[in-house]
Amino acid sequence: LSSLRCLLFSLVRGLAQVQGILAKAGGMHTRVIMLSFSSIPALVLLGLVQGFSTCRDVSSTRAFVSRFYSAASSSSGESSSGLEIARVDMEVPEIPAIPPMSKRLFLVRHGEVINPGGDRPVYYGALDVPLSPLGEMEAKAAAEYLLRFDLQNVAASPLSRAQFGAREVLMLQNSDVEDLITYDGFMELDRGAWCGKTGDEIGSTMLARFDACDLSVTPEGGESYPALKDRVLKARDDLLENTDCGKASVIVSHLQVTRSMISDALGIATSKMAKLNVATASVTCIDLCSITREQTVHFQSFKPEVGLQKSKDMAN
Repeated sequence: LSSLRCLLFSLVRGLAQVQGILAKAGGMHTRVIMLSFSSIPALVLLGLVQGFSTCRDVSSTRAFVSRFYSAASSSSGESSSGLEIARVDMEVPEIPAIPPMSKRLFLVRHGEVINPGGDRPVYYGALDVPLSPLGEMEAKAAAEYLLRFDLQNVAASPLSRAQFGAREVLMLQNSDVEDLITYDGFMELDRGAWCGKTGDEIGSTMLARFDACDLSVTPEGGESYPALKDRVLKARDDLLENTDCGKASVIVSHLQVTRSMISDALGIATSKMAKLNVATASVTCIDLCSITREQTVHFQSFKPEVGLQKSKDMAN
C-alpha cells in the first residue's frame, strides 16, 4: 500500500511540475492537450519520470519536457516539420558562465527561405520572403539549443522569417521573458533596385565593389554596408541597455545583420565582413563587458546538428 501511495504521489507531483513548465512555455500546453488520446500514456509516463527525478537542473527538466512535446506532436501527425527526439542530445560548444560585469548575446540567423526567384535564385534583401519547411525546422532546432539558457530578452527583425524563429525561442523559454522585442534596426540589408535580380544580372564586378564598401555602386533605393552596420549596432546597443549584467539576450535576424555584429566583435573591417560565414539558423555567442566594452566571441555560426538536410543558401 505504501508503495502504491508513493507511486501515485510521484505521478501527481510530476504531472504538476510538467503542467507548470508547459504553462510557462507560451501556448505549448494547449497543443499538448489537443493531441490524440494515444499520447495520454506517454504523458503519464512523463509525469512518473519527472516525479521520481532527483535532478534539480532546470535546463535538464526543460529539455525533457521539450523532448516529450516534440515526440507527442510528431506521433499525433500534427506537423511534418516536427524534429526528431534525438535533437535534444545534440553536441554543443562549451561556454563559460557569464562574467558578473558582462552581458551575453546569442545571434541567430533565420532558417532557409523560399527564394522568390524559384529555380532562378535572386537577391531579395529586405523583402519579406517566407521560410521553407526546412527553414522552419532549422529555426526550431536553434530554439531548442537555446532552451538550455535563461534569456532575459528575445529580440528580432520585423521580417516574418526572423519573427518565426524568435517566437520559437520565446515559446520554449521557461523564464520571465514575456514579449518579443522587435527592432527595425535588425532588418536585413535593403538591396533596393537589385532585388529580384540574379548575381549575373547585377554583375560580379558590381557585387565585389559593393562588398568592398564602394558607396558609388549602392543600388538605387538600397543601402550600403556602412549604413547597415550603423543601424544594426545602434539597435544592438539599445538591447544591451535593457539587458542586465550577468544575463543573456538573443537576437534573431539575418545574414548581413549578424555579419555586422560579428565583424564589430572581431574587429574586422566592414569592407571585409562579407567573407564571414554565417550558416542558416546558426547561433553565434558574444560576451560584451559593460566596463571595458571588450567583446569575446565564444563561438561563431554553430548550427545544431539534428539530422536535417543541407539548406540552400544562395543569393541574399
